[in-house]
Amino acid sequence: MRDRIRVKGMVTVRVLDKDGNIKRRAPGYFRRLLRLRGRPYEQRFHNIVTREGDAMIADALLASPNKAKVTSSTGFIQVGTGWTGNSTKTNTRCNTPTGSMKALDSGYPALKAAWGSTGDTTLMYRATFAAGALDVNGINEACLLNGNSGSSNCLAYAQITPVVNVTSSDTLQILWEITILGQ
Repeated sequence: MRDRIRVKGMVTVRVLDKDGNIKRRAPGYFRRLLRLRGRPYEQRFHNIVTREGDAMIADALLASPNKAKVTSSTGFIQVGTGWTGNSTKTNTRCNTPTGSMKALDSGYPALKAAWGSTGDTTLMYRATFAAGALDVNGINEACLLNGNSGSSNCLAYAQITPVVNVTSSDTLQILWEITILGQ
């Protein structure tokens, strides 16, 4: 019998306005022509568990792990504007970070579903960059880290496309899901 373990992930990026509603993009030509509103600023992307992330998962299975896990006190998400598409598996940070790293929201990481239910193999990590934390155009990359120092490890990295623009009055929320499947 052969068992293959697969780790996959999804990142959801939301831009919220000052009232907490999902902001809408400016409508494109056809949407304006048809008098439709712009699409919501909520997008889902695949991500890659990095080389360091693979090692962190293996390390977490040891009786006495050597590396810090991504927990509510050590987990951080970083965003940037420097996606290159080169060597994403070996990325250890965002290529061109913007703003400060953001600690995970209270209650994260968490399982997507209760133990024994469908979804209990998916870990969720969420960070919220509050209004005023960012004022940048062209956010096109994000990474999930086990700390905010130079020695922290990158569990996962994602390209964000189309790019996300955030004003100082917007809130950026990033929800990271990592699913571990045995097949």
